[in-house]
Amino acid sequence: MAPQTVPADLPRSRRVALVQLASPAEETREERIARVGTLLRRYAGIDLFVLPELWSAGYFAFDRYAELAETLEGPTVEMGRRVARDLGSAVHLGSFVERGENGALHNTAVLIDEHGEIAHLYRKIHVFGYQSLEAELLAPGASLGIADGPLGRMAGTTCYDLRFPGLWQELSSRGAEAVVVPAAWPAARREHWCLLTQARAVEHQMWVLACNACGEQRGVDGSSVPLGGFSRIVDPSGRVVAECGDGEEVLVVELDPGRVAEVRAEFPVIADRLSPEDYGALSADPLSAR
Repeated sequence: MAPQTVPADLPRSRRVALVQLASPAEETREERIARVGTLLRRYAGIDLFVLPELWSAGYFAFDRYAELAETLEGPTVEMGRRVARDLGSAVHLGSFVERGENGALHNTAVLIDEHGEIAHLYRKIHVFGYQSLEAELLAPGASLGIADGPLGRMAGTTCYDLRFPGLWQELSSRGAEAVVVPAAWPAARREHWCLLTQARAVEHQMWVLACNACGEQRGVDGSSVPLGGFSRIVDPSGRVVAECGDGEEVLVVELDPGRVAEVRAEFPVIADRLSPEDYGALSADPLSAR
């Protein structure tokens, strides 16, 4: 891939809001959707809102996934579409439990544009099995798209996907300049969260918009699981631009969409990168290459 030049017509500032949320057990899904809709409407002038993973159902509500599953016309997406139209803002809804046309359940992330239309959809590819029932209950996705958004060419991954660099290399190879990461990452592995969000930004010289859940939920064994919070925005050079604490918070930051092109032009590591096929074709015997 050739080094990028900075397009002269790019807007120089976009306002992004990470909306770090808790999903308390005593709050119904309907109450939570209404609460979040009201919260978003307090922030006029935002170009892009980003929400966490499975916030409306609650990540650990495994015994209710089938009951709480929605279609793309369901209450979570409908709330996001209304807010987007009313505020003229793009809304990345994080993810929700989607019931697909074939009846399978997915962990589905949706980006809604400022007109209230679905601009991007991503069904989580790496469903999580460790101390979780997600992998038993939800079917993995089978597509990986890129769409135009407030920060240029945008894509999505979800939570556990952070641990799979091959997925991220494919996204940057397909032209992604910003990746949204809704998550329900536990506090027990917060150090990994911080490390991996920065590593992915540095490796692929892109914006990483990582919005995590917070608060406590009841885990598989009945114990309380504190979620990690610390939602963060990492720039294409790996610098943490801004970061939440461990409670509910709306973090508003102004970002420069041209920063990706600047970093890639200054230090063109992506241009020197081989494809996965090229790496796989390398001989395992260094002596044979003489």
